[in-house]
Amino acid sequence: MHGYTKGRIRSADGTAIGYRRVGRGSGLILMHGGMLAAQHFMKLAGALSDDFTVHVPDRRGRGLSGPHGDDFGVTREVEDLQALVAETGATRVFGLSSGALVALRTALVTPEIDRLALYEPPLSLAGSVPMDWVPRYDREVAAGKIGSALVTAMKGLGAEPVFGRVPRFVLVPLLAIGSRLQRDLPEDDVPIAELVPTEHYDMHIIREVAETIEEYATLRARVLLLGGTKSPAYFGVALKGLATVLPDARSITLPGVGHSAPDDDPLVVARALRDFFGAR
Repeated sequence: MHGYTKGRIRSADGTAIGYRRVGRGSGLILMHGGMLAAQHFMKLAGALSDDFTVHVPDRRGRGLSGPHGDDFGVTREVEDLQALVAETGATRVFGLSSGALVALRTALVTPEIDRLALYEPPLSLAGSVPMDWVPRYDREVAAGKIGSALVTAMKGLGAEPVFGRVPRFVLVPLLAIGSRLQRDLPEDDVPIAELVPTEHYDMHIIREVAETIEEYATLRARVLLLGGTKSPAYFGVALKGLATVLPDARSITLPGVGHSAPDDDPLVVARALRDFFGAR
């Protein structure tokens, strides 16, 4: 999407956090998930831009933002989002996957956030989120085998059904070639070869916040829990668990879409978000 402006803030530890801005109206922040960057939310931002001023940060370690840092953890990303809330005055936040976990943790300690929409946060309950694939993924990244690492992550998470159906020996060379051919990207976009290694840090967050569901019983923000009918079951486990503990939450299941719906089917997700964030 063209026509956005850019901004940059400093987080509590001094790390620069860059973001894209589009639209008009009250402030809304969109937090992308793992192996993604701001570019993947620009269609969704465009669909919401008639009603909101939409801010789409590159989470740290990507694109317009600075590195993860040596002391990386969910607290660093909470501080990043808090800085963006303070800068923009936005009171409404949407998060996908690991971005939803960051948004959830931030809302706990940031009373300015009064409405929060979460699309399939991978909150692990009794070990529900698969993580046994991570050591292999880390070894492949360290060896520079980005195509292999991508396949390992996608098959391990099960978020994209096609990766489960197609054999590994077919996927790896195709994705390796695809990542090498990804050239002439629009300004500010991040190539997949640079995004794949960032999944290490998203999995760090997932491990760090696992089994914390009871902590969200004190959340004051109104919450919309979103999921798709084509997504892996463990996302549904997290959504149902959160629905039982959050003081003010409602749930919507979107038919015919999966975990990538905010990027693949932005109009469907935008409709639900507009109804929730636009309500008085």
